Amino acid sequence: MKSTTITSLLVAGVSVLPLVAQAQSQTEIVQEMRRTQAALGNMQTRMNELEAALKQKNAEAPGMNAEQERELNRLSVMADAQVDANTSMGIKGLKISGSIDPTYIYTQNQNRAGFQFLNSSLTATGAPEFAFDNGAFGAAILDIQKEMESGTKFHLTLIPNRVGAGNTIDGKSIVHEASIWMPITGLDGTRLLAGQVPSWEGYEALESYRNKLITHNLLFDFTIPASFTGVGFEKALNSKYTLKTMVANINSSKKPNSEKSTALVFRADYFDYAQEFTYLALVGMVGKLPNYRAAGASNPITTVAYDGTDALVKTLELEGGYTRGDWSIAGQVSVGAQRNAAITADPVSGNLRDSSWWGASTTVGYKFNTALEGVVRLDYLNNQKNGGGTFGGWNFADSRNGLGPDPVGNPEVGANRSEITLGMRYNFNANTVFKVEYRYDRASLPVFVDVRDGTFKRDNQLFGTSMVLSF
Repeated sequence: MKSTTITSLLVAGVSVLPLVAQAQSQTEIVQEMRRTQAALGNMQTRMNELEAALKQKNAEAPGMNAEQERELNRLSVMADAQVDANTSMGIKGLKISGSIDPTYIYTQNQNRAGFQFLNSSLTATGAPEFAFDNGAFGAAILDIQKEMESGTKFHLTLIPNRVGAGNTIDGKSIVHEASIWMPITGLDGTRLLAGQVPSWEGYEALESYRNKLITHNLLFDFTIPASFTGVGFEKALNSKYTLKTMVANINSSKKPNSEKSTALVFRADYFDYAQEFTYLALVGMVGKLPNYRAAGASNPITTVAYDGTDALVKTLELEGGYTRGDWSIAGQVSVGAQRNAAITADPVSGNLRDSSWWGASTTVGYKFNTALEGVVRLDYLNNQKNGGGTFGGWNFADSRNGLGPDPVGNPEVGANRSEITLGMRYNFNANTVFKVEYRYDRASLPVFVDVRDGTFKRDNQLFGTSMVLSF
């Protein structure tokens, strides 16, 4: 800029000389040239002053000095190197999360109180031991997800010892979920899925950090499957509607000999975020599932293994949730039936009969402040036909969970079950929640055994508290 300005001025000065020469003498011309040179010199000095002032202003203005620029360059190189390393080591797109929830439980009829954490879900004889007071809590969960650049996602969830989808299948597996979710090229919003996934039924989640209370509702415990193992797809129809379906084994990682049929399961979801949060879902299942009642044992849950007999099961469920301000509500209504799976056989022919059930559950929460929330849950399970019974092993009288007919009454009528739970949860920080609950279970018949004297009662009381840490 400086040299260009000076040159322009010189050119302008030289261009006027012929005109000056015509009007003035040589002496006057020389004097004029000297005056012009002096003016140019003054201009150069002023320009130097202005340049110095500009440099001073730039130095005073916010910005990085030379040392800061070197540090920025060094960090940029390190960041690029870290990205390359993450990609080469498979860390890119990897998410690891998990939780633990040490729990204290008092249950009246079992005459038991103490901590439950990482206890085995098997009895001393190796049979599964699942109950509403010994369910999916007191666990350590590790969740691993990896999303590749192609959009394909790998999902693995491990739950050692405690009740997860895999553990429900054989009493030993720690794998709760092992699945692949792969986008299908050319079909926007469609993903192929395969592997073992937890059941899609139920408004409550199995994991404690996702569940408002400690225990689960009656429908969750006794009327929904644990897992689907097979192949299917998920389709996002638009921003509000999603459809999932699978052809799968239910509660089984491998079909036994002589069994070739699978089940069809589906879930259709509607989400609306316009009014904070609203969702509705229709979930269904039809197909052959293990029928422990047909195994011919008095109670295969505690005595014998499943012998490979399957029977047709049909379930249908409508669930939903709504959150607005400090209030939240969620719930479900369910119906279901399984062929030849009722607790009581025909009293004349001795043939097995169908089991059937229906029920409803709802949970209401209110936040007193940002940290403290009160929770109420109400459940009802109608299970009286043919002595009662659902599926997945609940095809026999169970005096711990209050299922089946009165031991000294009419074997044709099973007990209907209900429960109310009052709870509080306190968010201590972003990762830690403290829970406390009181639960009262009621049956229409005396079907709860009191282990202190062996008598049968119509009700049971439970108190629980837990600390849930998630990351």
